Amino acid sequence: MPERGENMYRIQTFNNIAIRGLERYPRETYEVASSLPDPDAFMLRSHNLHETPIPDSVVAVGRAGSGVNNIPVDLLSERGVAVFNAPGANANAVKELVIGGLLLAARNLIPAAEYLRGLDGDLPDFEKRVEDGKKRFVGFELPGRTLGVIGLGAIGVKIANAARGLGMHVIGYDPKITVESAWRLASDVERARSVDAVVSQADVITFHVPLNDQTRNILDATRIRSLKPGAIVINLARDGIVDDTALGAALDAGRVHAYVSDFPTPALIRHPRVITLPHLGASTVESEENCAVMIADQLRDYLEHGNVVNSVNLPALSLERKGDSRLAIVNRNLPDRVGQISHVLGQNGVNIVHLVNESRGNLAYTLLDVEGAVDAATAEAIAGIDGVLRFRIL
Repeated sequence: MPERGENMYRIQTFNNIAIRGLERYPRETYEVASSLPDPDAFMLRSHNLHETPIPDSVVAVGRAGSGVNNIPVDLLSERGVAVFNAPGANANAVKELVIGGLLLAARNLIPAAEYLRGLDGDLPDFEKRVEDGKKRFVGFELPGRTLGVIGLGAIGVKIANAARGLGMHVIGYDPKITVESAWRLASDVERARSVDAVVSQADVITFHVPLNDQTRNILDATRIRSLKPGAIVINLARDGIVDDTALGAALDAGRVHAYVSDFPTPALIRHPRVITLPHLGASTVESEENCAVMIADQLRDYLEHGNVVNSVNLPALSLERKGDSRLAIVNRNLPDRVGQISHVLGQNGVNIVHLVNESRGNLAYTLLDVEGAVDAATAEAIAGIDGVLRFRIL
């Protein structure tokens, strides 16, 4: 491996990252490989980073997908490492799978196909058996039915709008809906005040939320009892969102029509009312390429310019470059950190041209452009300020 040049960055990859994403890194200034000494950043998909040693050289981690449960975000935050994801890049893939699963469940297509596959075409009563199947697998149409959407982010909004196009009434719930999502949402989608309000009204309910303490078993035994008789439940979000044991009992009792899940369990994998998939949510060529491109661009922007787009632990922040040098500082969100940084620079004769600071939870992030170069002593003094977790000169 050649020695790293002054402006050379190293990206260590895990999993198979789409070539379109990797091509976003110029060969003149980036080394990209699955094994590298002292990498500046990790780029991964489903790899379990909780069990992977993370060198001190790593300043950023990019997940080519939306969920970050496979990344130790809290640990990395304590080290001042930015964690990025790709929200919305896989939204169309998941939307199409949800609509596909909904149609399969509403029309009983999977059990109907299995029924025919089990028939002997040489039997004299074959045609009669086919007609018997027609009666057994009567489904229902979607117009006029109510779809409940829990989580109105990039994916949830697309699903809500698509369902409106199919003639469904849509009711959604998201206490943290962003302005961008609200603008994209069809105006006739009804906003619910609680999860329970959605559960009690929906003929079909679909979940699009991250897995955390608030969403674990969000559809539990109590809420399952509140579902409308014959409801369809769809979970392509995260394992653990739905209490599978309680839902299995409701399926057995015939109170729930069908369950579409991307998270197979031994107990439900052969259930006649369950359509279970091998984690296909974002498994399309287009989705994998979109995620890889988005993450590659975000990592480049952070490594080269310090700008933060779609980070799950740092505040969104960008700054047009104006000075000779740029400083990027991640610190604990404590009083007077910006003042102390400015004081150190002033004491060492460094003039600030432009500065922006934002905070998010326990972390704060500062980008500032200065005139001239920052010498080693000044850099060491800034890095030594109490609470500074990561200091870079770009």
